[in-house]
Amino acid sequence: MTREIISTPSAPAAIGTYSQAVRCGNTVYLAGQIPLDPATMTLRNASIEEEIHQVFENLRAVCVAAKGSLNHIAKLNLFLTDLSHFAKVNEIMAQYFDAPYPARAAIGVAALPRGARIEADGVMVLD
Repeated sequence: MTREIISTPSAPAAIGTYSQAVRCGNTVYLAGQIPLDPATMTLRNASIEEEIHQVFENLRAVCVAAKGSLNHIAKLNLFLTDLSHFAKVNEIMAQYFDAPYPARAAIGVAALPRGARIEADGVMVLD
């Protein structure tokens, strides 16, 4: 099976040795997104709400570049430095995804790149 590398300037450029996403057949593996503004590559972190919105905007941009949408995500992983933000993530996530929602994990972590409070990655399955 061939691998197709997905890349878009509408999401932050990779800050390491990885691709924004990789498509294998009808499955797209989405790299972790933190709340970086793709234009400036600076963290959007005035509030946790701003961080959550930016993460979902970044994920959406990569999904669109792969010819899909957030609603094609079958599995979503969330990494939070403070699990007390879980309710806010649920509230904002409902603005970006339609039911039925993807399978999901929310994992508490000690730290994330560049001091972000949230990161998300996922697996998207295209029709």
